[in-house]
Amino acid sequence: MLLSGGMDSCVCAALAARDYEAAALHVSYGQRTEERERQSFLAICQRFKVHDRLMIRNEAFRLIGGSALTDEAIDVPEAEMIGREIPVTYVPFRNAHFLAAAVSWAEVLGAAKVYIGAVEPDSSGYPDCRPAYYKAFNEVVKTGTREGKIEIVTPLIAMRKAEIVRLGLELGAPFDLTWSCYSRADQACGVCDSCVLRLRAFQAVGVQDPIPYVAR
Repeated sequence: MLLSGGMDSCVCAALAARDYEAAALHVSYGQRTEERERQSFLAICQRFKVHDRLMIRNEAFRLIGGSALTDEAIDVPEAEMIGREIPVTYVPFRNAHFLAAAVSWAEVLGAAKVYIGAVEPDSSGYPDCRPAYYKAFNEVVKTGTREGKIEIVTPLIAMRKAEIVRLGLELGAPFDLTWSCYSRADQACGVCDSCVLRLRAFQAVGVQDPIPYVAR
């Protein structure tokens, strides 16, 4: 299971850990909150008793730039400033890099599935969160791996954030250990697109988000 440490990946990990003997992969890619996300990854693994862990670093994204998450020269926009086009928080073709590493490790482990917490409805319009993307990637995996039997699984892809929160609560997902903010690692900013989508989801369910936010 790919585990960033965010809300969606935590719920996805809860499903994988419930149904399988899971191994967890975390990718640091030069994002602003990479240290905080790594802490969440380790804490969630400990909570789910996932002992087979792999943490890798991908330097390509910081060098390539083009995203507010990896380029300090590009400001992280507030949610209200984001229009209909793909926002600058999109990291170009990021999930392909993550999936490639996960599939490679799955081949070595003999794992049959790769879980990823991709979500289309509340994904800020990122193109690598679409069902068609994963359908195509599964074809690549089928033709490009030794036995062609590894399947990429996206159990949350059609769900709204509020539905994901409800599912996480049912599964006992440790939301208090997760981190979603794009810009801060001490207290979540509460205004970036990721924070706003998360806060709205918890509000819709009628539950308080357990992570700390900057007072406003």
